[in-house]
Amino acid sequence: MLDIVPTGKILGADVLGLDLSRPLSDEDFAALLEALGRHGVLRFPRQSITPAHLRDFSARFGGLQRTVSDANEPGIPEVSILSNIVENGKPIGIADAGQDWHTDMSYNATVGFVNVLYAIKVPRRDGRALGSTSFANMHAAYDDLPEDLKQLLANATATHDFNKFWENMRSRPGSTRPPLTPEQRAKRPPSTHPVFLDHPITGRKVLYCNPGYAIRINELDAQQSDEVLERPRPCAGDGSGNSARPRARPRFQPRRTRTPGRRIDGGRRRREVGT
Repeated sequence: MLDIVPTGKILGADVLGLDLSRPLSDEDFAALLEALGRHGVLRFPRQSITPAHLRDFSARFGGLQRTVSDANEPGIPEVSILSNIVENGKPIGIADAGQDWHTDMSYNATVGFVNVLYAIKVPRRDGRALGSTSFANMHAAYDDLPEDLKQLLANATATHDFNKFWENMRSRPGSTRPPLTPEQRAKRPPSTHPVFLDHPITGRKVLYCNPGYAIRINELDAQQSDEVLERPRPCAGDGSGNSARPRARPRFQPRRTRTPGRRIDGGRRRREVGT
């Protein structure tokens, strides 16, 4: 039987009683959607699923986006591999993904709904998992904004550019990422979205402007836009009400420690799907 167990923090709940290697009933899927809106991040412990299971589960939430990278599951290009493992002199996945606060797929014309992560191999030291995935509650971040900033940005839009995040990753020490090719850039052109969105499940306002991809608040002059984007709180989030890494207060940012067999909506080797 499906059981949703809240973490008691500002985000997150464990989902128990589901085997994600099996098709979901419509009733269980409806319960997951409601829980996703209520808790923002769902964690499914003790799962054992294949890349095909991951793809099929993720597809219940919407169309799947493929990455511009070739680091995908063989035969299942919708599933990306994130890993720092090197085999036969070649990385088996993307080693530097997600090193800064960002909202996956905010650069798309169609806003991304969820991101699905599945941890496979996680390094440990002294019995503790190394690394974690951080999320931020953009419902709470919006609610906490000063009223003058809410008024200033009430009808504002921001331009998001995939190339900004890519170049930031390329500038990191030891990066081997090449520049995006013209063909890759053409597949990921800049897009424009409101700074504040209505959450598709809760209907509440969320902050949708993240430092990973946002390059300009279009209704402000360049200097004012830069000043707003550099403020500690106003630039982070995603359509599901969360951000995977923002400039928001720590109380908005619970961490999820990675363990093998744990799937997270919203692990060093993990598989990832964006919808």
